[in-house]
Amino acid sequence: MATDLSVGSVPPYYREVYQICSPNAETISKEVFTHLLVKSKLPSSTLSQIWTLIESKQGSLTRTNLYKALVLIAFAQQGKQPDDKLLENFSGKELPRPELGDLNELKAFMLQHTRHSNPTHLGLSYSDICELDSIEVTVIPEKKGLFLKHVEYQVLSKRRNSSVRRRYNDFLSLYELLLGRFPYRLIPKLPPKKVVGVGLFVAADSHFIEERRKSLRRWLTIVARHPVMMHDPMLDFFFTFSGPDAQNKIRESFRRVPDEFTTSELAAKAKELVPPDTHTEFANSRDQIRLIFSGVSRLKHIADLLAIRSHGYADNMAEFGSQLTNLANDPHGSSMWATGGSTVWADMKKGFHVISKEFGLLSTKALQRAVREEDEVCERLNLLLEVLGAHRDLCERHEKGVVHDHQRALAKMLALKKRQIQGVIKGTDAESVEQMERKMMEQESVIANVDLRNAYALHCLHLETQLVHAHLEILASILNTLVAVQIQGHSELADVWRLIQPSIMKCLPDNKRQLNGSGPSGNSL
Repeated sequence: MATDLSVGSVPPYYREVYQICSPNAETISKEVFTHLLVKSKLPSSTLSQIWTLIESKQGSLTRTNLYKALVLIAFAQQGKQPDDKLLENFSGKELPRPELGDLNELKAFMLQHTRHSNPTHLGLSYSDICELDSIEVTVIPEKKGLFLKHVEYQVLSKRRNSSVRRRYNDFLSLYELLLGRFPYRLIPKLPPKKVVGVGLFVAADSHFIEERRKSLRRWLTIVARHPVMMHDPMLDFFFTFSGPDAQNKIRESFRRVPDEFTTSELAAKAKELVPPDTHTEFANSRDQIRLIFSGVSRLKHIADLLAIRSHGYADNMAEFGSQLTNLANDPHGSSMWATGGSTVWADMKKGFHVISKEFGLLSTKALQRAVREEDEVCERLNLLLEVLGAHRDLCERHEKGVVHDHQRALAKMLALKKRQIQGVIKGTDAESVEQMERKMMEQESVIANVDLRNAYALHCLHLETQLVHAHLEILASILNTLVAVQIQGHSELADVWRLIQPSIMKCLPDNKRQLNGSGPSGNSL
């Protein structure tokens, strides 16, 4: 092949795809390559031709094989027949870019693939976690009226390219279903529910609504980025169902879903996934995360105080400017009787008009700093605290034992058998639920083994602890952001103070005399 497919000569897109498929610069498995081919959306006959042209007898593909495949996919998408000859006269030209859709989906697939190949190792950094999805939750404005019946939220998922309307009870339904489906995973608590008031209470409730919106966004972000839960059908339903009565629809569709252990391919070999010293490691990690939770809680308290002080500073400067404006608007004239012919007060009032505006600018800059402190520091510390708190809750659920979960799983098994006997199982639920129930029947003997369930719970705890430690990376970013916010905020305030100083010198009469050398030079009272 005449075209050089070395790293230095291929487009950045090719290297990006390679880094996703092989983050450790290893060969690429045929399973991963098959998934990549399918993403091209080419006909199966064309994909077979490409497969034949690049197939490796070693059972995996090198980087050069992958680049060659990407070239052939791009040519095929242009309507050309895949053939080695297409590359013979392509030397020196920029290689064509194939269309493979959203690469974040490829990253999600690789995450699953990595988990299956090494089930005891999370293998994710915090930046990897952030790329799994991006969630937005905004309040939909209420129609004007005396009574506020409920609050609706616009929920957006970048990964699913979806936008739906949800109410608090919809979140509550999902939360309860997830706890049943994933009892051994990190699931933060939902913010509290509160009935919105009317009349004079609306202003106070607006603060509560905003705080709850932030909490719901954090909660949904953690759930949507969870490497296991993110692939569950009930989460897809929550993000995409656009019909009415979502809270009851999701309950009806997934109320019979068995828990994760019941349908996991790893359940039968759970004991192999748990090292002998797991209980000791679990106790040590739990104590460590408790200590971290305490420290981060204190950091969050201090960050809140910083934001409160910035708000107070903004209010003080606004009030200072307002009082200067009031003095400038003094309605009383400057009579000879009062002033003895002096124009000092009249001149000062003119200066107050100018200076008061600059104090307003001080207030604006301080308020901007407060918002940055809240959004970029406090809010991210809140997210970390909710992850740490979810680990605490998970440990408490584990300490209560898996016996209750075991009995509930067996009860679902018996209920499923009864429905099968009655012949009413088909057509009553979503297809995904039926698939899970079939899986449950296939491993009935595994489900009945409480020791396997206990081992599986410990295995999940192991991975969830790794997930917590991956989130701890956010602290470094938060500290960097805090420093940047303070530098920017203080610099902006200093710039405004520098603007105020010459204004005072120019506008106020005593300073004018000092500039002319005729007034006192000290700061005497």
